[in-house]
Amino acid sequence: MQKTVAIHTLGCKVNQVESSAIAEMFKENGYRPVDFDQPADVYIINTCTVTHLGDRKSRQLIRRAVKTNPGALVVVTGCYAQTSPGEVLEIPGVDLVVGTGDKNKIVKLVEQAVNKNAGPFNAVTDIFKQNNFQEMPTAADSGKTRAFIKVQEGCNNYCAYCIIPYARGPLRSRQPESIVNEVKKLIANGFKEIVLTGIHTGAYGLDFKDGTELSTLVKQLVRLPGLKRLRLSSVEPNDITEELIAVASSAEVFCRHLHIPLQSGDDDVLKSMRRRYTTGHFAGLISRLRERIPGIAITTDVIVGFPGETEQMFENTYQFCREMAFSGMHVFKYSPRKGTAAADFPHQVPAPEKERRSKKLIQLGAEMAADYALKTVGKTVEVLAEQQVEGSPGHWEGLTDTYLRVEFPCAGNIRGRLVNVQVTEFRQGKLYGKIN
Repeated sequence: MQKTVAIHTLGCKVNQVESSAIAEMFKENGYRPVDFDQPADVYIINTCTVTHLGDRKSRQLIRRAVKTNPGALVVVTGCYAQTSPGEVLEIPGVDLVVGTGDKNKIVKLVEQAVNKNAGPFNAVTDIFKQNNFQEMPTAADSGKTRAFIKVQEGCNNYCAYCIIPYARGPLRSRQPESIVNEVKKLIANGFKEIVLTGIHTGAYGLDFKDGTELSTLVKQLVRLPGLKRLRLSSVEPNDITEELIAVASSAEVFCRHLHIPLQSGDDDVLKSMRRRYTTGHFAGLISRLRERIPGIAITTDVIVGFPGETEQMFENTYQFCREMAFSGMHVFKYSPRKGTAAADFPHQVPAPEKERRSKKLIQLGAEMAADYALKTVGKTVEVLAEQQVEGSPGHWEGLTDTYLRVEFPCAGNIRGRLVNVQVTEFRQGKLYGKIN
């Protein structure tokens, strides 16, 4: 009987990309992927540790897997596994813990664990001894319309609140030739949009010491025949160079959307966070981007309740975000992580106050997102059809290059096609229209 594997992913887009690669590796070795709630021979929990909530959810999923099939091999990987392998091994039923630097070896480690049958095994290695990017297969799933490619790993920034450098290790970039070849294959397989992602995507190439940077890679990719869209995942403000702006503004396939984390709109908080820019620098960058790329969508991340953030500092953030007129905003309540500098900072903000600030900023984010989307009503936009709308037969939905979701009626299967849609209304966070 064919062996089965079930994978559950927590956290960021990089984790999701890596889980897809892990599934691909198991398939190549004769395993059949099944849903996580089904009985399986092997359960993989790809964990997150950005917040306490991520840790808690990871533990809950581990226990759920053990309960679903007590005889299965339970494997825990990801950032929580890397930073806290001892905690993970204490959970009854865990058989194998694999760190972030060895996900490409996970099938081999699983087979060894099955054969040895020697109880819980800690396979986590020192992430700071990782010097090279670990290649993993890109899952060219024909059922998907956008392909995500991980182009770099690790982060050297060490922001005061962030555990990720300790979970992911130093900066390592994937060789450009490998990326280009992968994108060519994905284009040949029918993918219209490629998304470049990483732990610190904007730092791509800085470890090569030959002048290679993100703009160098983007210039190569936008020239590839058949590529219709190229999108970047999150890019830090200091990594958006004039060269990157130039290629983004001149390449027709470059999506008019950038996710640029702000984290705070108060300069004192930014300094305490160890963010290496000011609100003035950030505002100037946004102004240049909008001047060079008309209609560009700028989305962002903001943390509320950072230690020492006063009511006035929060109000500065609120007003600055309003001035920036983001098209979308992810709001996070500060979560102290053991081992980071901010965990020991004085003047920790009480949980109820963090909740209040979070709700206020989320509301502002919704208002700004609506304002940006409403500018599209009455216009014709290009939409990459992704999927049929659940509960609405004959309706499809997909994304514009500015990362707006549009729903429209259409008969037949148009998955993966780029269609022109005239937008007629904006309702409950989504645009609606008809094929033009």
